Amino acid sequence: MSMPREAIRGLYAITPDEQDTDNLLKRVRLALQGGARVLQYRNKSASSFLKLAQAVQLRRLTREFSVPLIINDDMALAMQVDADGVHLGETDGSLVAARKFLGADKMIGVSCYNRFSLARDAKVRGADYVAFGAFFASSIKPAAPIATIALLHEARRELKLPIVAIGGITADNGVRLLDAGADALAVISALFAADDVLLAARKFSDMNFDKKDAT
Repeated sequence: MSMPREAIRGLYAITPDEQDTDNLLKRVRLALQGGARVLQYRNKSASSFLKLAQAVQLRRLTREFSVPLIINDDMALAMQVDADGVHLGETDGSLVAARKFLGADKMIGVSCYNRFSLARDAKVRGADYVAFGAFFASSIKPAAPIATIALLHEARRELKLPIVAIGGITADNGVRLLDAGADALAVISALFAADDVLLAARKFSDMNFDKKDAT
């Protein structure tokens, strides 16, 4: 059985583009040891063969730590490795089609960028969580639209779904996003590009993810 949507909380680690599977697994293990609560497998530069090989290994690793594994964009791969769910961008296919393909027990997250209308529509169509961003300048997606703190306030008041914040987030600037209502902070560079991945993960995990904006 897959994880409930309430599992989307805390440090949401997103893997970097990494061809070396052993190095990827080493860094992910450190992130999980440091307290990452969710792992999304994302590798835009890998072949289909490498993606499957890496996802299989990550599925084993996330089960070891009882952490949900979310696959970026690829419903078929999510099914192949029995991942806990899939994350869809605006051009990654229909949420309704993904639900029909994956079944009712899998999580589906949706990128809503800086547009609350997308989040409202995603909820109606059965999304398990929504993601907003970029909140800060991002080296991964430098041209990403910038989301506002006010968007998090609005989402917290109206959606009643787990909210993920993404985009240029660090252990320092992420505090503002938690205060505004984010349930999870999605991080790539500040985690996996750190000299000490374990320490970086612990800094995020020590943050107060239970504090919510009440306005």
